[in-house]
Amino acid sequence: MSTRRPPPAERAASRRIVAAFLTGAAGAVGFAVTYVLGGDTRWEGVTLSVAFAGLAVGLSQWGRHLVPTGGYVEEHEGFAPPPFEQTMTTRALTAPDSPVRRRGLLAALGLALTALGAAALFPLRSLLPFDRVRPVRARTDTPWGPGVRLVDAGGRPLRPQDVPADTMVGVFPEGHVDAGDGPAFAVRLEPGRFSRQPSGGHLDGLAVWSLLCTHAGCPVGLYLRGTGRLLCPCHQSSFDLLADARPVAGPAARPLPGLPIEVGPDGFLRAAGDFTGPPGAGFWSRP
Repeated sequence: MSTRRPPPAERAASRRIVAAFLTGAAGAVGFAVTYVLGGDTRWEGVTLSVAFAGLAVGLSQWGRHLVPTGGYVEEHEGFAPPPFEQTMTTRALTAPDSPVRRRGLLAALGLALTALGAAALFPLRSLLPFDRVRPVRARTDTPWGPGVRLVDAGGRPLRPQDVPADTMVGVFPEGHVDAGDGPAFAVRLEPGRFSRQPSGGHLDGLAVWSLLCTHAGCPVGLYLRGTGRLLCPCHQSSFDLLADARPVAGPAARPLPGLPIEVGPDGFLRAAGDFTGPPGAGFWSRP
């Protein structure tokens, strides 16, 4: 049986469809790679959008340009279509030159669907029991560590005398001022007023805690001088710094993690380790 050479318009449409399916496959692969490399939600959204967009464009172009549309009017409902329409449909689906049976289009569609299906399996790993510790592990692996100097928002290293008495000073790990899990604050209190020693220790009353509220991760930026209390303005959680930043009001249920500190040979404040617990939202520490 002789085969019909597709007209230029059909060949151009086929190329566009294959390109759309390949774009969808590339987006699915990009989603999988992004998830494996750390799961940046912004790029995951972009790559997943590209995957679905490529699949949608390819299918719509296929149906618009390669599948017979007819324009036929059926006057009766519930009756079998006329024989000539059945013959035309059968030929469109089974003839060797049918655009529906072109191997290149089917292969590209299969690749796009397979890649998208495989990429959809990657997030399922987050639901498995062995992966439940990953959020806690990620939250305890912050830029703080032994020897990391405490700096202000401008990157200037701080000395103990840079923290006045009964005053809250924002501090950051040197070289990682913009790190989301790194913000902390230093405050100098009278050592004799501590009813519970700070978990990170203190230097003559100078102690450091995480700046992220353990309720929802908001910055706890309101210090009530003279009371030793710190307030989160978002949901009104209150922490008692004289009792190791224990929550005393509001929805927070976990103390602020402390940061062990020391004075380095150069006279600047340095961290002696990481936070004593996961900084930020308290649900990370739930079993």
